Amino acid sequence: MLDKKITVMLPAYNEEKDLPTLLKRIQASLDKWADYHILVVDDGSRDHTAQIVRDAAAQMPVKLIQHPRNMGLGAAMRTGLKAAAQESDVVITLDADNSQDPELIKNMVERLGNGFDVVIASRFQPGAQEIGVPPLRIFLSHFSSTVIRTLIRYPGVRDYTCGFRAYRSATLRNLINVFGDDFIRENGFSCMFELLLNLRSLHARASEIPLVLRYDLKEGASKMRILSTMWRYVITLTRGFLPISWRVKPTLEKFDYDKKS
Repeated sequence: MLDKKITVMLPAYNEEKDLPTLLKRIQASLDKWADYHILVVDDGSRDHTAQIVRDAAAQMPVKLIQHPRNMGLGAAMRTGLKAAAQESDVVITLDADNSQDPELIKNMVERLGNGFDVVIASRFQPGAQEIGVPPLRIFLSHFSSTVIRTLIRYPGVRDYTCGFRAYRSATLRNLINVFGDDFIRENGFSCMFELLLNLRSLHARASEIPLVLRYDLKEGASKMRILSTMWRYVITLTRGFLPISWRVKPTLEKFDYDKKS
């Protein structure tokens, strides 16, 4: 069994259709391989998402944190990452809609062991596929990714927005120490882009593995508002060019990535 503790963090909003299957897939992937638990942050769901997690706790290591109201993906990520980074050595985040394969977690964790601080399941690496994704969304995703890669040079990163990632917990703790709660300011889907920009500012080392995105397995409706999200990408990108001292409180502590715990 892997000697590192892993937290799989799922931000969830009205995911009663897809969450039960995903929880079972995570359990099947990680049982007997890792010391793990699943943390679901229910962002004010109006369906049975929270009850599904409570019921699942009798069969697998899963915990629930609930927001009293819907606050957005960024708020769920802030809550979940702050909690998970204190409880484990590695934090995995993935979407709760069952479109991403938990079997990739093993490869992602192994890649972290090669000296990286964040590993991304990428739609833009050789071998990646997007199955069942609407053509317009694919076009906009690839277009925005090309623009971002042109403007932002983060070695090892091609996919700036996918939520399926593995992080070293020590890296997340340092990020939170430096930025405070402003390590994620965006509450919408652009928070994933913002998180990478902030990690880039701290020179966190990144890598990617190919992702096969399976929208055909997703039963719930998409919650992304494409035009609004792209506008927030512009705002996040603009903020990302500011020096750290303009984005956070002035108390900064140096972190030596060559001396990892």
